[in-house]
Order: sequence, then C-alpha cells, then structure tokens
Amino acid sequence: MRLNRYLARCGVASRRAADRLIQAGRVKINGQVVRELGVQVEVGKDQVMVDDQPVEPFFRFTYILLNKPSGYLSTVKDPFGRKTVMELVPSVPGLVPVGRLDKDTEGLLLLTNDGELTHRLTHPRYEIPKTYRVRLDRSLTPEALSRLREGIDIGEKRPATVDSFEVIHNQEIRVTLHEGRKREVKRIFSELGYRVVYLLRERYAFLDLEGLGTGEWRYLSDVEVEKLKQLVRLSHGN
Repeated sequence: MRLNRYLARCGVASRRAADRLIQAGRVKINGQVVRELGVQVEVGKDQVMVDDQPVEPFFRFTYILLNKPSGYLSTVKDPFGRKTVMELVPSVPGLVPVGRLDKDTEGLLLLTNDGELTHRLTHPRYEIPKTYRVRLDRSLTPEALSRLREGIDIGEKRPATVDSFEVIHNQEIRVTLHEGRKREVKRIFSELGYRVVYLLRERYAFLDLEGLGTGEWRYLSDVEVEKLKQLVRLSHGN
C-alpha cells in the first residue's frame, strides 16, 4: 500500500496532506525518515510513525452526521479555546469534520476518521450537491433572481453558479450547489447586494437532517456509507 494511502487509512490526513507530511520529513518507516512519495508500506509488518508517534489503520471507521448549531467552529481544535464541533460528538481517534461550515452557519456536517473518503468528498471533481436554506436582510428582487440564474462573479476564475433554487418567501431562499468554494453562499448574495442573516445546510448529497434537533448527531448506517462511497467511486480496491 502506498504510504500516503496508509496514512489516510490511519485517519492522519487526506492523501494530499499526507504527501506534505512526507515531504516535510515528519514520517518514519521502521525508524527511518522517508521523504520520497510513492513509497510502499507492508501493513502489519512495517512500523509507521508521524512526528515520532506510531500510527495504525483503523479497522472500523466511524461516520457521524451532526446537526451543527451556530457558535461552533468546524475544526478539531482551536488555538484560542473557542468551541468546536468536536465537543458535540463522541471522542473517536482521528475523527475530523468533512469540509467546513462557518461558525455562525448551522446544519448538516459529516465527521469521520476515514481519511480517504474525506479526501474524495471534499475534492471538487466529485461535485457533491449541498442544499442550503438562506435568510436575507431584505426582499429578493426579480433582478437578483435573474442574476442568480446566470452565475455570479465572486472574484475567481469562474463565476459561481447554483444548480437550482427555490424562493421560500420574499427574504428566504433554498439553493443547491456543488462546488463548495470557501464561504460561497455568503459571497454570492453579498455580490447581489444582500447580507445573509441565517444560513442552514439542509442536505448533503442524499443525506438530510430528519429526526435531528440542533446539536444532535447520529451514526450513518452501513447503507448510507456505501452510498457515499459509490458517489465518489471509492472501494477497497482503488
């Protein structure tokens, strides 16, 4: 098994981030620092260490769906001691949020220690649809909706586009998009001249918040995990 994949299976980091750890000289195999990408590891025989701490693959990964409340950071720990989503879920080695929701954004957040699945779910090529309920500081105009259909320039190479939208009432709209650029929903509406006063992620791919109150969580079922893996074409063999 390639070293970066092994580290992802250990929940240390995604394969891309694992490559950076290797190049930085933070990874050892059998006591020797390894900086070369593509090195193979024999599971059960080779000892792998990161920052001089031994790491081993998880034999059973954990997958959690959290209804994130406002006021929590989507990170494992915060240097300033602010609240993080890790305080709301069981303590599991290697558990990390899949992507991020802003501190004041609520709703569906996945957490797992499956580094390879995390990498694929957050990679742009897989285009995972996400649906948000957005409340604005004033009423939507026909002109704003027209621009939303066409795509919005948010200062990047390509305009930001939504896959679909539904006006709930004059100041509230439901939007679905798949790109997941940083703070994309807020940036889109800011460019249209609106301030987002409430943002809730309602759906992530086929998953929703049914049965979960704010701050509550549940484990994903085996069927749900398999469906996620199918979305990103992930199996034990690739």
